[in-house]
Amino acid sequence: MTENTTATVPSRVGVLGGGRMGAGIAHAFLISGARVTVVEVDGPAAESAKERVESDLVKSLERGKIDGNLETWTQNFSVSVDYADFADCELVIEAVPEIWDLKVSSLQRVEENLSETAWLATNTSSLSVDGLADELQRPERFCGMHFFNPVPASTLVEIVIGRKTGQELKDLTLQWVAGIGKTPVTVNDAPGFASSRLGLALGLEAIRMVEEGVASPEDIDNAMVLGYKHPVGPLALTDIVGLDVRLGIAEYLESTLGPRFAPPQLMRDMVERGELGRKSGKGFYDYS
Repeated sequence: MTENTTATVPSRVGVLGGGRMGAGIAHAFLISGARVTVVEVDGPAAESAKERVESDLVKSLERGKIDGNLETWTQNFSVSVDYADFADCELVIEAVPEIWDLKVSSLQRVEENLSETAWLATNTSSLSVDGLADELQRPERFCGMHFFNPVPASTLVEIVIGRKTGQELKDLTLQWVAGIGKTPVTVNDAPGFASSRLGLALGLEAIRMVEEGVASPEDIDNAMVLGYKHPVGPLALTDIVGLDVRLGIAEYLESTLGPRFAPPQLMRDMVERGELGRKSGKGFYDYS
């Protein structure tokens, strides 16, 4: 990001999907001054999304990151099950699970409900932005905005530029990321982008080391935290992201970049047993 980049946010932002990532994205734009609508698949999912965003708002209030009270902030926040509620949004960010057909159908439905001047982004961590753009009517108004978990604490957004992404959108993404107080890195579309590709390579090798009995998860992670100053070790990070999520990314990168990204059998076995990391209570560490 250049020093003269203007920090701004759209006045009206939509987020498709109110899970952990979607709620975090909604929170980031909300506390930066945007009006935000999250659209979910049904009523219970929408209510869960509302609770996640409000929980993040409460934490921000308690830590003094924002002023006022919860009611003040929630006046600019809404949840819905109707894609038509994206109609007046300037920007919509898709944050549904990393399933190709679901991404495509979801993005197409969003685009059908947007004005022709609105912008559309995907939060995918690995899927082809160019491939998704090819399924849309206005690919020049589409790009990747890859946020990191947990969004409220993370300072990075990876902007993924497709071959059809217009220059105006390239410039605007830098302004939006600055506007929500985060730092962008810009990459051209490629399998795994920069962050997922490098992060996964380290994570897969760490899993192979556990599988081969080289060292314990604790010692592997401590080697990276203490020796290389990583804020968290590769196995603890895999637990945070979710073993199932990383398995899906590994399978995709194996299909596009070759066998160096082949998932270790230990990873497959853990996912099969439901040991997905923090969200399941057990992964490489026990969170029960």
